[in-house]
Amino acid sequence: MCAVSVHARRPPLLEVTRQGLYCAAGDFHVDPWAPVPRAVITHGHADHARRGSAAYLAAPSALSVLRVRLGPEAILEGLPWGERRRFGEVDVSLHPAGHLLGSAQVRIEHRGEVWVVSGDYKTDPDPTCEPFEAVRCDTFITESTFGLPVFRWPAQRVVLAEIVDWWRANAAAERPTVLFAYALGKSQRLLAGIAAVDAAREIGPLVVHGAVRVCVDAYRAAGVALPEVAAATELSRDELRRALVIAPPSAQGSPWMRRFPRAATGFVSGWMRLRALRRQRRVDRGFVLSDHVDWPGVVGAIEATGAARVGVTHGYMAALARWLREERGIDAWTLRTRFTGEAGAEETAVESAAEAGIAVDAEAVAAATVRHPADAAGPASS
Repeated sequence: MCAVSVHARRPPLLEVTRQGLYCAAGDFHVDPWAPVPRAVITHGHADHARRGSAAYLAAPSALSVLRVRLGPEAILEGLPWGERRRFGEVDVSLHPAGHLLGSAQVRIEHRGEVWVVSGDYKTDPDPTCEPFEAVRCDTFITESTFGLPVFRWPAQRVVLAEIVDWWRANAAAERPTVLFAYALGKSQRLLAGIAAVDAAREIGPLVVHGAVRVCVDAYRAAGVALPEVAAATELSRDELRRALVIAPPSAQGSPWMRRFPRAATGFVSGWMRLRALRRQRRVDRGFVLSDHVDWPGVVGAIEATGAARVGVTHGYMAALARWLREERGIDAWTLRTRFTGEAGAEETAVESAAEAGIAVDAEAVAAATVRHPADAAGPASS
């Protein structure tokens, strides 16, 4: 086993093992990538929640999503927000991460020392999940999916208005509008946001791919209010011409898309901040809306923790770690895991390859905006 950080004065609370991030003092893993006896899960995306472990602990609102992800045989237990659970020599508690429904940061305390594992997170508002909560700690393990200064998100209300206006224009031309967005988290956020725009109610029906529908049902089971949606097979051709369709990126180019002739297509992702990547996606429109924190958000979140040590994982690790050291005086280091950030939300080989290509292009486009271009290494998943 190799230690997470050689910089920590005490033995590190977390180690990287073959199974994942391991806390020896509590004998548990955080988001293990192989089966373990006890797993503490930050959220339900496939790169963080994997099948096969003997027991899982997560936030209560995540359980309906995790049941879909982990299967009916999985032993799941909910730990209410902020409530402490003793494992071995450590106290563990969960705190909202704002990434998707039930997404949690894991706080680990041992003899007065506190580590927090962020999982994936965002600080922007989202009506479908609990808002991010800054947790004070000594060591903070942060994602850096979009950890470059070029990634700054526009206001959510502006993006949603752009989507509705585009949908309206397509419907007037009797063209279906198909938005590609990750099935878990992003799609539900889109549905709630679009339904909140008054003009959207008069344009046409909301249609979802089957993979999105499963996640919509899981959100509703957890008490999240979402608008009525339909399957493509439930509507007439005339109705589909005015529909807004939300589908996972893996549906692009699939036989399922034949149901929507002449469709106008769009992609919703933080990667759409880069024009080259919008062209690469081969869609008509790109909309910048991410369930990951942007550059100002990640810097602000780290500062809010008060952490003197920061481990940076899955994303632009070297660039962010070096910036923290040189600009903020924080003892920061890179932490290589099997988490893949936004790429990990899709579970197909096609999506993995596409996201790897995006990472390479993003490095070339964004390097000029990084204070230390030599550190502008792409995500580990590339």
